[in-house]
Amino acid sequence: MDNTDRYESKAYRNYALFILMSAYVFNFIDRQILSILQEPIKAELGLSDTQLGLLTGFAFAVFYVVMGLPIARWADRGVRRNIIGMAVAVWSVFTGLSGLVSSYTQLLLVRIGVGVGEAGCSPPSHSLISDIFPKYERATAIGIYTVGVNIGILLGFLVGGWVNEFFGWRVAFFVVGAPGILLALIIRFTLTEPTRGRTEEVVVADAAESMPTLLEVFKTLWNLRTFRHMALAAAAIAFAGYALLAWLPSFFIRVHGLSTGTVGTWFALILGIGGGLATWLVGLFADKLGQRDLRWYLWITALTTVIYSPLLIGVFFIEDTTAALLLYVIPGALITTYLAPIIAVTHSLVPNRMRALSSAIVYLILNLLGMGLGPLSVGFISDMLMPSMGVDSLRYALAVTVPGVAILGAIHLTLGARHIRNEMQTN
Repeated sequence: MDNTDRYESKAYRNYALFILMSAYVFNFIDRQILSILQEPIKAELGLSDTQLGLLTGFAFAVFYVVMGLPIARWADRGVRRNIIGMAVAVWSVFTGLSGLVSSYTQLLLVRIGVGVGEAGCSPPSHSLISDIFPKYERATAIGIYTVGVNIGILLGFLVGGWVNEFFGWRVAFFVVGAPGILLALIIRFTLTEPTRGRTEEVVVADAAESMPTLLEVFKTLWNLRTFRHMALAAAAIAFAGYALLAWLPSFFIRVHGLSTGTVGTWFALILGIGGGLATWLVGLFADKLGQRDLRWYLWITALTTVIYSPLLIGVFFIEDTTAALLLYVIPGALITTYLAPIIAVTHSLVPNRMRALSSAIVYLILNLLGMGLGPLSVGFISDMLMPSMGVDSLRYALAVTVPGVAILGAIHLTLGARHIRNEMQTN
């Protein structure tokens, strides 16, 4: 059935984008709430930093990316709206179950369940957005969608921090998990599935034989030097970003003696409001400047990374708590801005039928290497330094990993920009 008429309405396009962004909000609430709760969880369950790093990093990331590929393959041929709705329901249920665990193994298993559910969110959502919005509006639209990261972080830190203060960490998981069930129903019954390729000059046939294989999509992408450098850049910047999201709250709790509620409020304001505004602006400017020169899609992301990386050293080593938090405003606002331009460029490098799977491949690389290794590496180094440095072990674990890896990402973005004009296909 052809449902493109509904998307001719600007109001409905914006509604669909808002609903998809809302799904991403809950995606990050349920994913990142563990960061603000891990200190009381560590105390109650007797965990090490390496175990916490495994929870927030590698164990979550492996199942997230492994399930992301078949789900994205399904999204490239199935009804994406239904896939997203089911995914929201699954991760919301497992988030609620996180409040019932009594051991590390149980917590690990339910967090894996959250990762499996969340794998069904972004690839089909990106594919929908690219069918709803034309080429030079995609980075802006995906940027607005990606603001869900910042709103989710805002609510996760704020709700998680203060609910823990008054009711404990278990209740916090119940509070953020329950609303996702309602959102899943809204997605299923109010969103219309757009015709594939509705914004392209030629609508792609819907025949099953037109479906590329995973290997074909990966070869198509990896043969492009732009994509190779973008993928490595995304992995490096995600390594830095997820390491900070996982461990900076604990850093301020351990080293500066703040409560979960105080840290949650600061991080909600910095990452939620500041980060949301910056993510939207970077996507907008990438589209505006990209119409003049396609290299700006990657240049603007490299520039933001170069700006915030040196400031992190001050965050880690300034002894005054307020000064350290204020210095984190710029890095916190810019740390999540890289994704919208990279996804927009990736979708413009491949045909319509490869878009959901191409998003999944980007997420596989950045999550396996970034989310998987970032929190785990910092936790492992912190445990290694703990006997000699005490609470300062986390300070040095962050300092020796995060800024340098982020700069490596900026270098790869600059290298990728050298090839983008020759390799981006005209859609």
